[in-house]
Amino acid sequence: MSRDRGIRLQNALAKYLTRWWPSAESAGSGRNGTDILGTPGVVWECKTAREFRPLEWCRQARKHTVYFAAGNPVEWPVTVYFPDSLGEKSAGEAIAMMPLREMVSLLMQAGYGGQQ
Repeated sequence: MSRDRGIRLQNALAKYLTRWWPSAESAGSGRNGTDILGTPGVVWECKTAREFRPLEWCRQARKHTVYFAAGNPVEWPVTVYFPDSLGEKSAGEAIAMMPLREMVSLLMQAGYGGQQ
């Protein structure tokens, strides 16, 4: 996928997230760490590659995530994938994914489920 498309969609993701995090902004290209700044508690990895590699991408997001000593995240690693058919105007339709253990932990903290 073109570098230009990746940058455009990372900017589109940041713009989309400003509804909930007004300070959200793209970190730019080539920066180590989260792709979106200004979203405390969430590490964003924005992907646009044609080859779908979710495990690799989620591991990359987790690598930039801070955890408590007990293994619970201080930040939530979220990978957002824009397949070829989605552009800047369709950011809300992109695929968001994260490791299941983080998703379950997030849902438990939000009050869903009955046991921990």
